[in-house]
Amino acid sequence: MKKSSIFFSITFIFFIAALGVLVAYFYLIKYDKQKYTHELNDRYSIVSRATLYRLISQPINREFKDELNIYKVKMVTDKEKMEKILQDGEVLQSVKSRLGSSSIYYYKKNNYLLIESINGKSILLEDKAYRPYIKQILYIQLIFIGIGTILLLTYIVTIRKLKPLRKIKSEIDKFANGDLDINCSMENNNEISEVANAFDHAVSQIRKLNSSRRLFLRNIMHELKTPITKGRITAEMLPDGKQKERLVSTFQRLESLLNEFTAIEQISVNGEHLQKRVYRMVDIIDEAIDISMVNRENIELMIQSDLNIKVDFKLFTVAIKNMIDNGIKYSDDNFVKISANFKSIQFASLGQKLPNELSYYIEPFTQGEKYSPQSFGLGLYIVDSILDAHNMKLQYEYSNGYNIFKFVNIQPIV
Repeated sequence: MKKSSIFFSITFIFFIAALGVLVAYFYLIKYDKQKYTHELNDRYSIVSRATLYRLISQPINREFKDELNIYKVKMVTDKEKMEKILQDGEVLQSVKSRLGSSSIYYYKKNNYLLIESINGKSILLEDKAYRPYIKQILYIQLIFIGIGTILLLTYIVTIRKLKPLRKIKSEIDKFANGDLDINCSMENNNEISEVANAFDHAVSQIRKLNSSRRLFLRNIMHELKTPITKGRITAEMLPDGKQKERLVSTFQRLESLLNEFTAIEQISVNGEHLQKRVYRMVDIIDEAIDISMVNRENIELMIQSDLNIKVDFKLFTVAIKNMIDNGIKYSDDNFVKISANFKSIQFASLGQKLPNELSYYIEPFTQGEKYSPQSFGLGLYIVDSILDAHNMKLQYEYSNGYNIFKFVNIQPIV
């Protein structure tokens, strides 16, 4: 249990409370025992003084025995019992005075008072009002047992009330990792249940919005694909000329935008829909070059032959393809250098340093200044999203006149 946990804090508070009750119990027992002993000694001292005066001045008669009943003591007349008590009993206290002495004996859960006068007379009295201290504190024990039980029950109820927080945290962790298939609804009528139900409702709304977004993208791509294809075919059938070039260029741009929307629709932030397999880096880059439809003479490759990575082949080739397109499109010599090793994948192209930070260019629909009419500004955004889905990062640096983009944290398979 973490020390910063609310469960730890509550447990600690109840532990301190229980410790306080326990300390109060022992302190009260100690105080009550002292009070009980003091009262007992006071009572016996009164009985001793009164009895000593009577032993010295008067004989032991009926009147004397009746007077002893006032003090709730009884004279022991059985000599055998008397000898047994004096022999086996435990002496608790002995007090001497000018009139004689008195001793308190404890024998078989009872107290006896031996009184001896200076004239040689002695008497053994049994305390009829004596109650062992354990019986005296019974009511105190019952009170503290009740307090302890209430404290324990309160702790259990409080922990049970807070226990749903663990479920909520677990579901929030799943949600943070991109898992929208969660359920944290609760039927209890308390504040924690209200928070859980509100969060569950919010996740449900997000799930619906996400589903609607995917449905919208799929529908719009389906509806646009056929007319774009037909339009391009029709444009290719026109006689050569400026109008044909414009129409073909327009349909190429629309087709490029549609492909980029397709890539966006396939990207899942947490990668749950990715079909990851182990592929050779050489094969991934070769496929990316093919789908980019660029001249291989415009690309220089330096790839470590035994480099294998676990990726979604289709999406990762799109990321490589976009980097190749950007490298050639924005370079001064229409040339890009691709190098890959166990640390990173790099794309270097000759040109001026980017005027803005990389974070500016990975935003959707952000365009470079030089070729803005030729781009929809989705290339690096798609690359960054694909890398994020693979737990990789996109970095940029400018060195010796080259713009260098890097895929880092590639986690190669050895």
